[in-house]
Amino acid sequence: MKRLLPVIAMGMLTLAGCANTAPYGGDVYRGSQAQTGQSVAYGTITALRQVQIQADSPQGNVIGTVGGGVIGGLLGSQVGGGSGRQLATAAGAIGGAVAGSRTEDAVNRTRAWEMEVRRDNGESVVVVQRADRDFQVGQRVRLIGSGASMSVAPY
Repeated sequence: MKRLLPVIAMGMLTLAGCANTAPYGGDVYRGSQAQTGQSVAYGTITALRQVQIQADSPQGNVIGTVGGGVIGGLLGSQVGGGSGRQLATAAGAIGGAVAGSRTEDAVNRTRAWEMEVRRDNGESVVVVQRADRDFQVGQRVRLIGSGASMSVAPY
């Protein structure tokens, strides 16, 4: 059973720590956007920069931190004996918690484009979305939506 616990904990951490980053792409609409009117503007990409989007974790890295701590503690408890085992367990739990938190951060990150687009009316807007397609400076695009809900699509 002791050998099975790390496997179970790692499996739960792997499954639960994965955020859905698909909504950050230009080809994905939220359910609330379906069957609603969207404004459309046209423009040209004037600047393009690769960035990363850090997905919001509703648990705030709790899953990675706790899961990593449990796994680290279990692994640490396999080392030494007596007070040495207690120290190894504590060190393993702390190290595992830190590693689990950082792992969850990395898993919840996705490549994205920061696109500056000069609209045909002369105004500029910056939109960040998942890098699910190739864009280039000088490319004509459509800006779909407005405010906090805008995406860029090829024209």
